[in-house]
Amino acid sequence: MFIDKRRLAALSAAALTATAAVVLSSGTAEAADCGFLFDDFHYTSSADPGLTAHGWTPRTYSGGPGVAGATWSAGSITFPTSGGQKVMQLTASTDGTGAGTNHAELYSTQKRYLEGTYASRVRFTDTPVSGADGDHINQTFFTISPLNGDLDPTYSELDISEYLPNGGWGETGPINYQTSWYTYRNEPWFADNVHSSQRSSLDGWHDLVAQVANGHIVYYIDGVQVGDHSGKYYPRQTMTINWNLWFIDTAAHSGGLSTYIEQVDWVLFAKNQVLPPGQASAKVAAYRTAGSTYADTVDATGGCSTPTTPPTTSPTTAPTTAPTTAPPATDCANAPAWNIGAVYTGGNLVKHERSKFGDPNGPRSGDGVHLWRARYWTQGSEPGWTQQWEDRGRC
Repeated sequence: MFIDKRRLAALSAAALTATAAVVLSSGTAEAADCGFLFDDFHYTSSADPGLTAHGWTPRTYSGGPGVAGATWSAGSITFPTSGGQKVMQLTASTDGTGAGTNHAELYSTQKRYLEGTYASRVRFTDTPVSGADGDHINQTFFTISPLNGDLDPTYSELDISEYLPNGGWGETGPINYQTSWYTYRNEPWFADNVHSSQRSSLDGWHDLVAQVANGHIVYYIDGVQVGDHSGKYYPRQTMTINWNLWFIDTAAHSGGLSTYIEQVDWVLFAKNQVLPPGQASAKVAAYRTAGSTYADTVDATGGCSTPTTPPTTSPTTAPTTAPTTAPPATDCANAPAWNIGAVYTGGNLVKHERSKFGDPNGPRSGDGVHLWRARYWTQGSEPGWTQQWEDRGRC
């Protein structure tokens, strides 16, 4: 099913700073404490200098998604206390007109997130805090990259949750979506995505988790798996982290001003690590117990799975036979063909002709077979379409 929607189509390229590819590993939150982003949202207002210093930007520019002519205001981002904890709150309102509609969004200033675990505790609401109910309101947590032209084959977007308490896009509510995007075109509208959905109320607090690893995006709500997307829908470039609250349209508005909220307790990103939902929550609890309200080691050097000291135990017996492992590849003559299921580490060489549209199962590009060198640990990442591979030239 193609979901007729649109969101952030024109992010500022200057503000989106790309970073190197990730080194994905299966690990634990108790491993070396690098590669993490944690924010408990202890800010005073959207004008708090700490908010921007910690890499967040309240949206103020106009445009889609949602109601044409709506305002996106920094003042729609506040930081009240809920249940004894500071939270980030998005507020959106409408009187049924474009000029009288206000949307809200907070996004990461840097475009540096790709493989790993994304988690956020979010409060969805079924009814407005004031005014008549029934609007087609969208309450979200997602990651996204810019669209570089119609049907951009490297476009990446993961809608970890889009909650529509009153429905929208021709669906009745409540309904919640997880949508993984390959690409889209605005005019005429064409979307290439895959989605999962839940048709029940999500009013209240929920732990939302997405694991992006090994060619799969696995989605969870409150520890229960609700989606597993793969293939060409796997993200192909770094993204920003975002929450927004916006009206799909005003068709269901019944008059007067209606105001809705969405709240966010915390966010956690674990670069290169596949954290089960309970482990993500435990990591958050550990930060809070330590009195930490913010941590950012996403760009820490040295990797997150390298032991700090070498093993101290020697083998009890010497090997009796020589290793049979083939020597490492050095050029096109002895490099193996790339295999989507194989694991590669930094320095490994493979031969591969990249696909035409970023789909390994799709047609070839016509560029011929090239030699590729893995920059880091990688699996399920096609050479020529992701940052994990360095092009060493045509064979």
